[in-house]
Amino acid sequence: MAKHRRRDRKFRLALTAAIAAAAFLPVAAVAMPSSGARPNIVGGTEASIGSYPYAVYLTDKNGNQFCGGVLVSSTAVATAAHCAKAVQRSDLRVVAGRQDKRTNDGKVVPVREVWVPDSFSDPGKGDDVAVLKLAQSLPYRPVNLPADDSPYAEGTQATVLGWGRTADGGARSDYLRKADVPVVSDAGCGASYSNYDSRSMVCAGYPQGQVDACQGDSGGPLVVGDTLIGLVSWGDGCARPGKPGVYTRVLTYAGEIRSEAESSRLVFW
Repeated sequence: MAKHRRRDRKFRLALTAAIAAAAFLPVAAVAMPSSGARPNIVGGTEASIGSYPYAVYLTDKNGNQFCGGVLVSSTAVATAAHCAKAVQRSDLRVVAGRQDKRTNDGKVVPVREVWVPDSFSDPGKGDDVAVLKLAQSLPYRPVNLPADDSPYAEGTQATVLGWGRTADGGARSDYLRKADVPVVSDAGCGASYSNYDSRSMVCAGYPQGQVDACQGDSGGPLVVGDTLIGLVSWGDGCARPGKPGVYTRVLTYAGEIRSEAESSRLVFW
């Protein structure tokens, strides 16, 4: 498996040979902080899909999970733009209501339309957001979108959710996992990444590292309570000191996400 790298940053995904370098590895779990002790994985604790019913993951037509996502309405999922572009729309599937990937719980639905900003070209340049419009309605509670910038205050505890790798270069998780990470100030994130853009990005993580998203977490949700503030986008390695995770700043795109979600409503004649 080969990781994508652009200068000093590593995108949170890895190409799989099985699908000819087109789809990405599953979401990696993230680690909870510990007092002096190294976390047993980079991945925190198992999470209940009942507590986070809006957490979903993406697969190709063969069931290979490669990214995460989040329900923003019964017929729309927000994810990272680089996830939406990883496979053809006709091969893209959303899996919802499934805590353990080894089961057949929940629902698997195709995607009938994809919205990506025209300005997107590279996660490290921002605008890494997409809306997937579903072919069927899902019976799970969607996430809330932010109304203002209050959840982005430095030190705010946010929760990141994902299914995949349990360490940088490690094995993937079969279960949905979660971990808490503090929001980093724009100045702090800018000190870590010269290409940081406060309009389109937000960082979260601890100075000492240990807690982070990782390869395959791309597109998964960063929430404060049940409000979506970020989508896993990119970073330098996983859980490295001084290198917090970089997320798409959802507030910047909340209006477009709402508009695209509303246009995704299924009409029956």
